Amino acid sequence: MAESTTVTSYRRDLSQQDNGVENENLAINANSNKRNMIKKIAIAVVLIGFIVYVIIDSLTTQNVKKGIDIFFTWIEINPAAGLFAFMGVYFVATVLFIPGSILTLGGGFVFSNAFGLGLGVLMATVAVFVGASLGATAAFLLGRYLLRDWVQKLTTKYPVFEAIDSALQEKGFRIMALIRLSPLIPFNALNYITGVTAVSFGANTVALVAILPGTILYVFLGASAGSLADSASSGSNSVVRIVSIVVGIVFGILGIAVTSYYAKKELNKVIARRQEETQNDTDEENVNDNE
Repeated sequence: MAESTTVTSYRRDLSQQDNGVENENLAINANSNKRNMIKKIAIAVVLIGFIVYVIIDSLTTQNVKKGIDIFFTWIEINPAAGLFAFMGVYFVATVLFIPGSILTLGGGFVFSNAFGLGLGVLMATVAVFVGASLGATAAFLLGRYLLRDWVQKLTTKYPVFEAIDSALQEKGFRIMALIRLSPLIPFNALNYITGVTAVSFGANTVALVAILPGTILYVFLGASAGSLADSASSGSNSVVRIVSIVVGIVFGILGIAVTSYYAKKELNKVIARRQEETQNDTDEENVNDNE
């Protein structure tokens, strides 16, 4: 009898210890989730603050534009060091929503003056592509870190979101390459939007090669300008504007069409799968009731 009581007491102590460990783990997880949420909010607030400043500044004092002009003047004097500095500035500009067209046109002008037209266009294209790609990758990762969990919750509630997410996951490179080819779709915003979807890191990164045609065009326009001021205004040329609009519309429509096509296929799969799950649950309930 005493031995049975001892065993029972021992089991009760073990159960209490297990419950204590479980409660402790839950508390640790809760604190960890809370810290992660605070980090995400802090990063989002800082990032949004910078972006809002850039937007307001572009409409008022234009300090950012003045800073870019000073930076280009420095590159003209120091082209070798300026090449690497340009990549860094383009990276920051991409993350902070600073319009890349100004940097691309200006880069074409200063590097063609420093290295000659052919080599200058090549160097500027490489610098823009590297800076833009690194910035796009950083923005993609920020978007994924800050908002991906929230979007995943939406996909479980709404079949349409799940279908689009699945289409982007399976056909990410094809869709992203077409969208990247369109100069009308905002490059900086797209980087963050892509991050919250299920597009794989690899597919998004490789699809960045599709920005090269537009990059070469704008670099060449900047290189053909007669002065730095002309290069900044080259993007407003009527011929350039018409070509950009036409190309943008064509590839924009193609990107949307491909996304819609695959999303529709995935939506049908999602609906069929959910109907099958519902039917299986119903069958299990019927079996349990019969038992």
